[in-house]
Amino acid sequence: MKLVIATPTRILVERDDVAALRAEDATGWFGLRPGHADFLTVLEPSVVSWSDQGGAEHYAAVRGGVLTVRGGAEIEIASREAFVGADLDQVEESLAALAARDRDARAEARAGAAHLEAAALRHLRDYLATLPGERR
Repeated sequence: MKLVIATPTRILVERDDVAALRAEDATGWFGLRPGHADFLTVLEPSVVSWSDQGGAEHYAAVRGGVLTVRGGAEIEIASREAFVGADLDQVEESLAALAARDRDARAEARAGAAHLEAAALRHLRDYLATLPGERR
């Protein structure tokens, strides 16, 4: 099978010798082999692994993405961010770093939203206090 893993800025993997692939979506882990039916799914942030026809294992950490199977012979993965490595431990560490960065960004966004909401409520309170007949 042919495998392409791409991010918005580059193609990370382009191989024609994939014998099997394993990935994870919201329903759990699944495997693909040559002849698989056409398929489209949204990947979880996870490690995608595949074996080549020589039996060697390869790994990529993906920050979610979309996996497409066409014609039972082509697999394409489009991800916002991905890292490829030959060592599973290294790829899992990359995935953990991506997850930590995403958690930090979400926490920062929540804090910013809370700050904006508090400021809006203060402005609303101050405005309402200036209306005739309003009590403080």
